[in-house]
Amino acid sequence: MQSRVLNGRYELLTPLGQGGMATVYRGRDLRLGRPVAIKVLHNYYAADDEFLQRFAHEAMSAANLSSHPNIVDVYDVGQDGDLNYIVMELIEGQDVKVLINKAAPLQTTQAINIAIQVAEGLDYAHRRGLVHRDVKPQNMLLTPDGQVRIADFGIAKSHLSTAVTQAGITFGTADYISPEQAQGLNATPQSDIYSLGIVLYEMLTGHLPFTADTPMAVAIQHIQKPPPPLRQWNPSVPPALEALVLRTIAKDQQQRPGSAKQFAQELRDFLAGRWQQTEAVPTPRPPHNRRPAPAPAVPQSYQPRRPAPRPQYVPPPPPMAVAPPARGGLGFGTLLLGLLLLGGLLALAYVAFSPTGSSLFNFDGGSVAGPVATESPPPSTQPTATPQPEPTGTPVPVVRVPNFVGQPEATVATELLPQLKLVRGFDPNNPALQPRFDTAARGTVIEQAPSPGSEVPEGTPVTVVISLGPLPNVVGQSFDAAQATLQEGGLTVQRQDAPSGAVQAGLVAGQNPPAGAALARGSTVSLTVSLGDVVAFPDVIANDTPIDRARQLVAAAGFNIVAEDGQGPERLANFASFLPFEVVSATANGQPIDIRGEFVPRGADVILAFRTP
Repeated sequence: MQSRVLNGRYELLTPLGQGGMATVYRGRDLRLGRPVAIKVLHNYYAADDEFLQRFAHEAMSAANLSSHPNIVDVYDVGQDGDLNYIVMELIEGQDVKVLINKAAPLQTTQAINIAIQVAEGLDYAHRRGLVHRDVKPQNMLLTPDGQVRIADFGIAKSHLSTAVTQAGITFGTADYISPEQAQGLNATPQSDIYSLGIVLYEMLTGHLPFTADTPMAVAIQHIQKPPPPLRQWNPSVPPALEALVLRTIAKDQQQRPGSAKQFAQELRDFLAGRWQQTEAVPTPRPPHNRRPAPAPAVPQSYQPRRPAPRPQYVPPPPPMAVAPPARGGLGFGTLLLGLLLLGGLLALAYVAFSPTGSSLFNFDGGSVAGPVATESPPPSTQPTATPQPEPTGTPVPVVRVPNFVGQPEATVATELLPQLKLVRGFDPNNPALQPRFDTAARGTVIEQAPSPGSEVPEGTPVTVVISLGPLPNVVGQSFDAAQATLQEGGLTVQRQDAPSGAVQAGLVAGQNPPAGAALARGSTVSLTVSLGDVVAFPDVIANDTPIDRARQLVAAAGFNIVAEDGQGPERLANFASFLPFEVVSATANGQPIDIRGEFVPRGADVILAFRTP
């Protein structure tokens, strides 16, 4: 299988992984000369024509998503004899499930950044009418530079449409399945959001919210059982983030974020410190002719801070005049009109004859002599609102920030900050404030912003830098695992290969700086990877070295010379260009040595060929 070339173009090389539906191979596109990943369907799907048609259709739909940085590119889909395959971009790295198994619970910032990238990719697909239906950490691939790429778009949909069991679903990934899918209903974009919420739950806690002995039992829990709070597993999870995750995995689709884009934005708001807890408040009584809205499943929600509206003064309404009962004679309206006219005349007279009044009747610049009105108009029945100063906001109390350095992260996040009415801050764009390797114990605060002694208002975000512990000893690990461990702390990894008689080939034989160091993010760690117990073959071939001298050098290097082969002009091309007895070629364990200084297993059986006189 490994040497087969599909349709004369795609060469199958080594297997990368196998699932219930297909095997993924490392391959090569011979036409374009690039490495690829080739997903080959298992043979028993070849008899299902309907499945194959949908498989091809949805794979091509997934190919239309290839322009997004968080989605694996799909290059081609085809059939060669009994093999049906998809050709995809080859991602060198690991999937998120491997990271969870190795390092969970992840640092909050790292887990959120992964979820944001996945949500962005899902939103891009949802807006183009494609639902993933099988969101799980195994389908989230991490590149060496920390980018997340979603794989298997459209394939899960085809799989669920044919390989079904009870309730019309496949239980291969019941750990992450949405309640509606577990009931056999159609998947929606909110179904993908639910599954991503389960993945984020697992990244933050190291646990799945629902576990059981069988996939069916797990699926039933997704439908019926409320998830345990995240802080039950990991007390350092901020309460605001816990509430957001629990809302994302609500049973009711309407209670989840409205879109993957909205979910990504809410996660960004949390990282930027724009989230605050809002306790549940009594719901106003609804009108008698309307049904009250259902109560939310999550007891509290977290919403972006918005400035409170400024209170405006509203004068009290004037008391309503009650009309007296009607009587004979003048009507009340006529009487009221007369009173108003009389009041107006009196007021006019007052203005005209008052010493301080208007000059309305002043023809020559002086005052007109005449009696001064002594009667006052009747008091108004309308109360006059007394002007009130606009109320000012209550001053926010100021808090002096203590020194958190040396404290455990969980203590700071769950006890000290809430007591001071401060919140945990996150700044993913500032490398200096990200977790790093330090001589302090893992999980200890090693730096903070604002600095100790600063006076800040209540509610101010405080960012604390967490120690990942001293630089770990990665000697003996595979290079990929060692690289992933170091990159978690923001370090750059350089690789160099060298022989080692003590360390198996492919494993790390040395590191610099050594374990225990404190390193800032962005520092470089050099890893020496073992080539195994190999020795550089002496430079004796076609180098004017006579057979006697070559024999000594090869034996001294630890090789076993089993034969010396003299070659005359009938066997040796360019016979005249070599000196008599000069070594012209060599083999080690039956393999020719082509490169000067080539590494050869120690103690290999060597045959030296030389030119005869």
